[in-house]
Amino acid sequence: MPQVIVEKANKYGAELSGAQGIPEEQIKKAISLGIAKINIDTDLRLAFTATVREVLTNLPKNFDPRKILGPAKDVMKEVAKGKMRLFGSAGKA
Repeated sequence: MPQVIVEKANKYGAELSGAQGIPEEQIKKAISLGIAKINIDTDLRLAFTATVREVLTNLPKNFDPRKILGPAKDVMKEVAKGKMRLFGSAGKA
């Protein structure tokens, strides 16, 4: 999981001490050895939750779910795109 997202989540109230995930170099090595399935749900959920926390903290008067959830959805998309690049699957769909 991207450390920047862990830091963002912690900054806005999460308690994720010790969360680190698997280093990208180890993931690349596993893929080169034939691993074909890598779960990224935790990364996506953490990105979403961290962004929701950030929006609610920075815009406390905002009550429109579209303005709260939209940025979180966008961050999830970026994390997914980054994982696709890391896995070597970008542009193959």
